[in-house]
Formats: sequence, structure tokens, C-alpha cells
Amino acid sequence: MTETPARPDSVWRGIGTVLTWVVLIVVIAALAASVVVPRIIGGVSLTVLTGSMRPTIEPGDLIVVKPVPVDDVQIGDIVTFQPISDDPTVITHRVVAKTFTASETSFVTRGDANGADDDPIEGEQIRGRLVYTVPKLGFIANALGGNRTELVLLVGGGLVVVSLGAFIAAGIDRRKRRRAAEGES
Repeated sequence: MTETPARPDSVWRGIGTVLTWVVLIVVIAALAASVVVPRIIGGVSLTVLTGSMRPTIEPGDLIVVKPVPVDDVQIGDIVTFQPISDDPTVITHRVVAKTFTASETSFVTRGDANGADDDPIEGEQIRGRLVYTVPKLGFIANALGGNRTELVLLVGGGLVVVSLGAFIAAGIDRRKRRRAAEGES
């Protein structure tokens, strides 16, 4: 039995299948990094809007921060804090000094790209410590807005359905080719 050369359309189909799997894996990893993992660890994902932490964190990066006890915050940690208590605005900078008094602990922070320290903050102003950063994913997270969870479920479910369909179709195609090859012998 002679082997028939691969048809050009089957080569393109193979390339398409590989690209589909690559895109699927990248999308699932991005969704996990931005929505699933933060929820599992009790953290939140935020988008960096300014360049104050360059080159460590760039504008558009997605960061995940997790609440930690004030006593666990050390000099060198990157923390997200409210510069004004009870104001929803947050800043993410590096702790450069930590001072203790009898009643409280205060911190001095500074953006890596900034030449001056921020005003001191109290421990209760710290919302969390940086866990990880995903470059440029914050742009996508901002575009999705407040419906991120619903969109993640919709897109993730759709990708799973499409992937399963492609997998089943590839199996059916292989069986057809095998039967056709057996019929030729």
C-alpha cells in the first residue's frame, strides 16, 4: 500500500487546529490570571493606569493584590493603598520605610519611577500586597468593564464548546480518511 501525500487543505487544517489550541490556552490562562485566581486567593485584580512604578509595573498591566495583615508588610513590598481613607482611589507603590509607635504602624511609600516619597500612610489604608502582575492584560480588563465575570463565563464556555466541536470533527475526519484508504486497498 502506498502512502498518499498530505493534501494542502489538510496541512492548513492542521495549522488551524494548532493555532486554535494556542489561542484557547492563552485565553484560558488570561481569564484564570485575571478572574479565577484572584477570587481563589481572596485578592482583587486591578489595572495600573500610570507609569509611577516603571519599569517594574507598566501602565496597562493587570496586578493582583491580596489583603495581608499590617504586621506582614515589609520594606520593599509593593502595596496598594488608599491615599485618603474611605476614598475608592488607590495607588500601588513600594514601601520604603516603616515606623512603629505605641498605637500604630505607619508606612512611607514611593513609586519606583518617582523621585520623592509619598505622604505617610497608616496600616488601615493598605488594601493589599502585590501577588503578581500580568503585562498589558489590564487594557483588556478595562475594556470589559464591570461585566468581566459574566463575559469570562460566556467566552470560556464558548471556547470549550468550539474546542470540543473541533476535536470531534477532527476525529470524524480521521475515520473517514481511514475508511477511504481501506477501500482503496
